[in-house]
Amino acid sequence: MAELITYTNVEIRQAEQVVLHDVNLHVQNGEMIYLLGKVGSGKSSLMKTFYGALPIAAGEARVLDYDVVHIRRRKLPYLRRRLGIIFQDYKLLTDRSVEENLLFVLRATGWKNKQLMHDHVYEVLKQVGMENKAYKKPYELSGGEQQRVVIARALLNSPEIILADEPTGNLDGETGREIMDLLYSISQAGITVLMSTHNINWPELYPGRKWLFENGEIHQ
Repeated sequence: MAELITYTNVEIRQAEQVVLHDVNLHVQNGEMIYLLGKVGSGKSSLMKTFYGALPIAAGEARVLDYDVVHIRRRKLPYLRRRLGIIFQDYKLLTDRSVEENLLFVLRATGWKNKQLMHDHVYEVLKQVGMENKAYKKPYELSGGEQQRVVIARALLNSPEIILADEPTGNLDGETGREIMDLLYSISQAGITVLMSTHNINWPELYPGRKWLFENGEIHQ
């Protein structure tokens, strides 16, 4: 299997304070990986280094063949296009419909043909069971429906890795299970999913590797 992420002796800091040290990671395609640990243990900080939102203080790190320790700012958009990012707080444009939210992303990543864009949006919405809600605004949707739209947005550019930061944190149990069914099916289809969560039951229900964040270290 292809290796998508390799971290060797990495140190991560926030405001000069060491958050994680001696980070050694290997991630291959099609994996389901859970990031487990208390608030402030470094889960989100690690994820941010994967897409260049937080610099790496020391060590060697590669994500999808990019050296993320020395990556130039102008290269970051190319890396990020190969990643799908799912935020806990959705980050949808509230004044635009579901379809317009997704078209906005396609335009921003270089798509031009309007018919192809329209067809592709409906294709990914169908993947997440939201093809009949394309005309609705985010505030007209439930939390679970909004999260499905966020997953559709993450899938738009056929990512090799999905980064999901507490994707079920704001959802009730049943809706959380539906979102986990969807994310797990994505990983089974060959896309690597890295997911931070406080729900220790998910790895038992949806098998995958576990990274435990504790005292500035990651235990695997």
